Amino acid sequence: MKTTLIRSASALLLLAAAQQGWATNGYFTHGVGTNSKAMAGAGDAMPEMAIDVANNPASGILVEPSVDLGIAVFSPRRSYTASQSQLNGNFGAFSLDAGTIDSDSEYFPIPYVASNWHFSETVAFTLAFYGRGGMNTDFRSGSATFDPDGPGPAPIMSLPGVFGGGTTGVNLNQAFLELTFSAKLTDNLAVGIAPVIAYQMFEAEGLMAFSPYTKTYVQGFFNGAPVMPENLTNNGADNSLGFGLKAGLIWNVSDRLALQAAYQTETDMDEFDDYSDLFAEAGGFDIPATARIGASFQTTPNLSLHVDVEHTYYSKVASVANPLSNIAGCPTAGQGGMNPDACLGGSEGFGFGWDDVTVYQFGMKWTPDSLDGITLRAGFNYGEQPISSENAVINILAPAVVEQHFTVGADFDLSNGHRISTAFMYAPEKEVTGTNFFDPTQEVTLRMDQWEFEFAYTF
Repeated sequence: MKTTLIRSASALLLLAAAQQGWATNGYFTHGVGTNSKAMAGAGDAMPEMAIDVANNPASGILVEPSVDLGIAVFSPRRSYTASQSQLNGNFGAFSLDAGTIDSDSEYFPIPYVASNWHFSETVAFTLAFYGRGGMNTDFRSGSATFDPDGPGPAPIMSLPGVFGGGTTGVNLNQAFLELTFSAKLTDNLAVGIAPVIAYQMFEAEGLMAFSPYTKTYVQGFFNGAPVMPENLTNNGADNSLGFGLKAGLIWNVSDRLALQAAYQTETDMDEFDDYSDLFAEAGGFDIPATARIGASFQTTPNLSLHVDVEHTYYSKVASVANPLSNIAGCPTAGQGGMNPDACLGGSEGFGFGWDDVTVYQFGMKWTPDSLDGITLRAGFNYGEQPISSENAVINILAPAVVEQHFTVGADFDLSNGHRISTAFMYAPEKEVTGTNFFDPTQEVTLRMDQWEFEFAYTF
């Protein structure tokens, strides 16, 4: 019975990966697992579910043998506003038409499955399959005014699409399979390690206007015949696989205090060959490393408080971190640069210009005597968004600008020993405004808010 359910849930996760779209703390979720999300990602030092190994692999030996099946409905609301340009495509400007444009595709399912087995009182194995990160935009309106052939004979035109290439957006999904081994070294100290198999899917549309700024085009130009890139945009979904490693420890200092630490290495991913003219390093898109520390306090038998900090190293991944200003080194950008590697697809090709993100997570768990079998949770999560004003225009594609997450949730113990868990998250609207890098007379404002509801069944 359990094996059948696990297989069914795994199939559901693979199916849903084709349509998921995340963006919370950067492009990582605000927690993994329903109890974790209900406390805004906090509580790693006092795990309760099999899926908690996704946050700290030492969790496996500290929770009962069980199976978790969870599914969330995630809804990000994304838009941008462009001010009126004074250049309107003249003098080499690339002007977005003024107005506010909303991204479509606002609802996404995110399932997970985890199962925990104890080999002995001190050793456990946990299998977890879940989504952790991604981003999605789908702008079906908007337009841009520019000279599509540069100094060529065609006049300045206003073409449909955010960047003049029709429907515009990206879709990045990431899913993880973890094989976690955990053990108690002493009665108070647990450790865990997990090989991580990662899957990514990516698709981009509407970016044809960037063709002259690709390494492929420039190398052809130097050879006397510019070559239009084939792996820049509108190539459908491309996939990549990769591997990483996660390790963690949980130390119960006393009956009331527990500490935790975990680290996941940068995940080395296959290149996106169908987008080798878009991403730096010929389609490279590794998954950044993350580090977590935290403390949990059992203040009374009925109340526990949790504080965790997570740091994600986005700045170490070129396709995410390289700033838009790198385009100045591309020979076709008209700014005196003579470095083909500064063009899209090169090692210094521009990405989204993201900084690292440090997230502070605060959670509370309360089991009131008056509510038999019911546990209440709440949390708050804050992390400064990673996008600088200088990179605002390119982050129309990935406007991960929210900073605050408010969460609540509840668990319900069933008479058969099973449990239902719920979590709700709301991230209020945040804006980032910056000058359009391609038109200094115009400002672009990114805007995002989001909510999520998650349900899990544990047996």
